[in-house]
Amino acid sequence: MSQERQDSFTIYLKYKNLEDMLKVILFSAQSALSLIPMLYHINYNNRQILFIQTGAVGGIIVHYITQTGKSSKKFIELKRLTGEFVFVDRIGTDTQSLYIPVLDLEKSTLIFPT
Repeated sequence: MSQERQDSFTIYLKYKNLEDMLKVILFSAQSALSLIPMLYHINYNNRQILFIQTGAVGGIIVHYITQTGKSSKKFIELKRLTGEFVFVDRIGTDTQSLYIPVLDLEKSTLIFPT
């Protein structure tokens, strides 16, 4: 698929903060399908970007934020009931939390808006 064709089916949503973007994961996890999007990190044009991808038929939606730095922690503990979150080193035992891995990408074909 050409980059031009990919961009015509890709919608980018930039969030002001990580808390708002994580609400997409909470909503997805509580939906009938219980799908939990993966959370990716990439250094893109000297910007630290965290993003998730949703959508299927008809297009892709990329939800993202730009951060000033990268956390050394490998997971986010996301409280299902409150939406509060914290970066952690490993999966914990709190059954009321989602433990979301932060996956480091070396390269992506996505072209993030400036």
